[in-house]
Amino acid sequence: MTAITDLPTRRGAQLTAGAKAALITVVVGAVCLALEGVAPWLVKWPAAWELPATQWVGAFLDWFLNLIKPAMRLFSDLMTHPMNWANFVLGKTPWPILIGIVTALGWYLGGLSMAALGFLGLSFVLASGYWAESMNTLALVAVSVPVALVIGGGIGILANEVPKVKTFVQAVLDIMQTVPTFAYLTPLLLLFGFGPVVGLIASAIYAAPPMARNVMLGLERVEPEIKEAAIMSGGTRFQQLFQVEIPAATTQIMVGVNQCLMAALSMVIIAAVIGGFNDIGWEVLLTMRKAQFGESLMAGLVIVVFAVVIDRMSGTLATERKRYDSRVVWAMLGFAVVFTAAFWAWLPNPTELTLLDPMAEAVDSGLTAFTQANGQWLDALKNNSLFYVLLPLRIGLDQAVLPFTWGFQWTSSMSYGLFAAGAGIALLMAWRGRLTGGLVVLILIGMLETGIANLPWPFVLTGAAALGWVAGGWRLAALCVGLLCTILVSGLWERALLSLYLSGAAVFTCALAGGLIGLASAVWQSVWNVVRPICDMLQTIPLFVFLIPVLMVFQIGEFSAFLAICAYAIVPMIRYTRHGLVNTPDEMMEAAISSGATEWQIMRDVRAPYAAPTILLGLNQTILYAFAMLVIAALIGTTGLGQSIYLALGQADVGLGISAGAAMAILALIADRIVQGFAEERRAALGL
Repeated sequence: MTAITDLPTRRGAQLTAGAKAALITVVVGAVCLALEGVAPWLVKWPAAWELPATQWVGAFLDWFLNLIKPAMRLFSDLMTHPMNWANFVLGKTPWPILIGIVTALGWYLGGLSMAALGFLGLSFVLASGYWAESMNTLALVAVSVPVALVIGGGIGILANEVPKVKTFVQAVLDIMQTVPTFAYLTPLLLLFGFGPVVGLIASAIYAAPPMARNVMLGLERVEPEIKEAAIMSGGTRFQQLFQVEIPAATTQIMVGVNQCLMAALSMVIIAAVIGGFNDIGWEVLLTMRKAQFGESLMAGLVIVVFAVVIDRMSGTLATERKRYDSRVVWAMLGFAVVFTAAFWAWLPNPTELTLLDPMAEAVDSGLTAFTQANGQWLDALKNNSLFYVLLPLRIGLDQAVLPFTWGFQWTSSMSYGLFAAGAGIALLMAWRGRLTGGLVVLILIGMLETGIANLPWPFVLTGAAALGWVAGGWRLAALCVGLLCTILVSGLWERALLSLYLSGAAVFTCALAGGLIGLASAVWQSVWNVVRPICDMLQTIPLFVFLIPVLMVFQIGEFSAFLAICAYAIVPMIRYTRHGLVNTPDEMMEAAISSGATEWQIMRDVRAPYAAPTILLGLNQTILYAFAMLVIAALIGTTGLGQSIYLALGQADVGLGISAGAAMAILALIADRIVQGFAEERRAALGL
C-alpha cells in the first residue's frame, strides 16, 4: 500500500488517501487496546450477539436437499451406467493396448518427445502395481470431464448470448472457484451417499467454471470483422455461433478443456476422502493414514504422472496446430495389438507387479535413517519456526514469549517499549515524508504484539475497509465490511482469524521467496532454466500430493501444513514476477540505457514499476492458491475454517460445511478484490 499511495508530504499539504486510511486504522486499534479491560466486547465479539447462522443454513439445506434428493438419486443411478462402462472398458482392455493408444496419441500431437512421455508415464504406472486403481481414477475423469465440458460450455454460451445474465454468471463462477473443494463434498454426500458417483459429480461441478470462463473469453475475443462477415452471409444466429464464432474461438476453448481436465483430476483425488472407491486417491489417503510413506509416495507419483501426461497432451492440443504422421499412429496401434495377441499367455497381471516395491521399501528405510540421523536439526527447524515465527504471529508476543519457548517471560513494559519504538519509527518516517509507511509499520508492530488470532474485530473491519477504500473506493470498502460482518455474526470469526493467520504467513513467505526467485530468474537465464521445469512440475501436481513429502519429514502439525501451502502457492509469484520484469517495453529500456542508468537503477526505477501490476496479479493468484490449499492441509494439522470444513465432512454436517466454506470464500474474495484494485490503480498510473 505504501508504494502505491504514499507521496512526499509537505507542511500544510493534505494527507494522502493511504495516510488517512492508515491513521484511522491506528486510532481504532489504539482505542480497542486501551479499552480492552473496560469493554472486552471491543476485542472479542460476544457469543450472545452471534446468530445461529450455521443452524439456519443447515436446516434450510436439509430441507432443500431432501426435496431434490429423489431427482438426484435418479441422476446418480443414470450416471452409474457410463461409470460402469468406462470402468469395464479401461479395466478389461489389455495394458499393452492402452499404453499403445497413449503412445500413439502422444506421437500424433507432439511427435517423438510426446510419444516417449506417454509410453514412459504409462509404463511407470504399470510397474507401480497401481494399474487397476489408476484405471478406476481415469474412468472417473473420462466420465466427469464430458459432463463438465457440456455444463461449462453451455454456461459460457448462455452468458455470451444473454448479456443480462453475464454479470450474474461471472459472480457465480467467482464463488464456485473460491469455495473450498471440501465444501462441495458435504451436500453431495447427503444427496448421493458414499461411492464413486460423488467424486464424479463433485469433479464435474469443480471443473465446469474454467471451461465456462474460457468459452466466454474466447467468444469475446472473436474479431468484429469475423462476426460482421457471418452476419452479412445471412446465416441464422445459431449458424453464426456454431459455424463461425466457436470455430474462431477454438484455441481459447481448448485452453479451457486443458484446465477442465486438470481440475477434474485434482477433484477426483480429493473426492477419495469420502468415496471409499478403489482408486488411486484412496490409495494415497490410506497409505498416508498408515504412515506407509514409501507406498504413499509411489501412489502420489502415479497421480503426478497422470497429471503431467494429461496436461502436456491437452495443452499441446490447445496451442499447437501441427500434427504428426498418422501412418506412424496406426503402426503403433497395430504393434500394440500384435504384441498383445502374440504374448497373451505370458502377459503379467498388472495388479501383481511389484517392480517398484523395492523402491518404496528403500524410501521407507531411507526416510527412517534420514530422520534418525537428522532428527535433531529437523526438530530444531520445526520448533524454531513454530516458537519464533508462527506462534507469535498467531497469538502475539505477549502470549507466545514464555520461559519454555524464548527463555524469558514477556511483560507489559516490553509491550509499551515495543509500541514506543514503533511510534518512534513512524514519527521518523513521517518526518522524512513517508507518513503512510510509518503508520503501516506501527500497525504491523501492533499486530505482532497482539497476534492475528487475537485482533479486535473493530480493528479488522476498519483495516479491511481502509484497504478496500484505497484500492477501489467506498463501494469496495462497503463490500469488504459487509462480507466480514456476515462471518462476525455467524460465530465463525475466531476460526476465520486462524485461517487468515496461516494463509497470511504462507502468502508473505511466498511473496518474499517467490519474488526473489522470480527476480533472479529475470536477471539470469541460467536460473530460469533450472526454475522453470520445477514450476511446471509443481503446477501439474494435484493438491493432495503436496502433503506427502512434508508429512514424511515433519509428521502431522501446523508447520507441515504451512510448508505444503507454501509449496503449492509459490509458483504464481515466481512466474508473474519474472514475466513482469522481462516484458518491459523496448523503448523504455532504450531510454534508460541511453541516460546512463546502471543495471540496478534500470531494475529499480524502470522494470519494477512497470512490472508492478503483473506482480500484484501474481500475488492475487498466490492468495487464492493458499486458501485452496489451506483446506487440504486440514488433513495434516491446521486449525480454523479448513478444519471445520473437514470435520463437517466427516460428520455430514452440511450447515457447518457450507457456512465455513462460505466464510473461507469470503476471505479469498475480499483479498482478490483488494489486490485487483491495487493492480488496476497501477495500470492506470502507467497508462496501460
